[in-house]
Amino acid sequence: MTLLRAAWVVPVDQRPLPDGWVAVERGRIVAVGNGPPPGNGTGPTRDLGRVALLPGLVNAHVHLELSWLRNRVPPAAAFTSWVRQLIVARGRGPERTDDPAVIDAATVAAREARETGTSAVGDISNSLASVAPVAVSGMRGLVFHELLGFKDTNGELVARTQEARTAAGRVDQRVRVSVAPHAPYSVSPALFQAIRAEVSRSAVPFTSVHVGESVEELELLANGTGEWAQMLRWIGAWRDDWQAPGTGPVEYLERLGVIDARTMVVHGVQLSDESLERVRALGATLVTCPRSNQWVGVGVPPVERFYLAGVPVAVGTDSLASVDDLNLFSELKTMRWLAPGVPARRLIESATLVGARALGLERELGSITPGKLAEVVAVSLPDHLEDVEEYLVSGVDVGQVSWAHQA
Repeated sequence: MTLLRAAWVVPVDQRPLPDGWVAVERGRIVAVGNGPPPGNGTGPTRDLGRVALLPGLVNAHVHLELSWLRNRVPPAAAFTSWVRQLIVARGRGPERTDDPAVIDAATVAAREARETGTSAVGDISNSLASVAPVAVSGMRGLVFHELLGFKDTNGELVARTQEARTAAGRVDQRVRVSVAPHAPYSVSPALFQAIRAEVSRSAVPFTSVHVGESVEELELLANGTGEWAQMLRWIGAWRDDWQAPGTGPVEYLERLGVIDARTMVVHGVQLSDESLERVRALGATLVTCPRSNQWVGVGVPPVERFYLAGVPVAVGTDSLASVDDLNLFSELKTMRWLAPGVPARRLIESATLVGARALGLERELGSITPGKLAEVVAVSLPDHLEDVEEYLVSGVDVGQVSWAHQA
């Protein structure tokens, strides 16, 4: 048994422990506490000094296969303007998602995420090219095979792509694969329902969907008009027989049976209090990506209102096409700025245990708890510290982060 000692241990599922320790054996946490350690002291002890130990972070929403677009898509004032820039940039890049430029960039990005304390990801992939980069990085996670098809009238795309998901799921047991719809403005009712049916009967019954991201999305669903309608016509994806549901996105997807307790509702920037109440009642998790939201022009997410609504909140970075880095500590800093009234403990829980739970990984990750994997991050601390949890959400620099133990 190895004993990790530190100035602070932040288990997440209990209060921070000053002068704490974590006992590790065969890659698992066997005990956690403070004061005198357990046993007779025969095992090795690593005194890490003035650091805080906390569980590896969980990036619940990222697009690793878009990492090659880093610094190629500038910020925009409106979401549809940013999407147009993204489409143009992708058109000038590699034609195939298995191009070395795509794979290499995803691999570097996954490694960067790992080095900044991330244990697991909820990755969105249109091609499944990111499965191997996640595995190679040493992270665990769930790769969502994201399908789009606004003109799909029968949902056959799910069956046609099943073989690819089955093959990807065999790459590494630490990286599971599921299927997910993209968004209400890019997926037809038939395709939504086919994906929902596939997820429900899957051995990995988790899914993800972008919901309430922009005002343009709300206008499309309410009236069938606006910038998204124009965008769909521009890319040749519009259906003349499509009828706007006349509701908000959550209500629309609830009607289709898309959202349940194993669904991650991503972004939610434009969701009303009533919609957030529906998300809470359905048991879904809301994943916020505040830095990316501002980059792509959808606005500032109402992070404090998410918590007040009682919705489980997880944290994602989104892709390197819309954020500077995949450092979740930077995301926490932004959340603290946007939600000064939310306790630091809840923000940290969102970036660890809530994310792990949303990905079906809470038995292994998300807290420093006996029986879980010993994925333990160390963050160096200043000499004088009043509140360790508040410090961890105030902006931790990459150079302060290291791994005390990896499993």
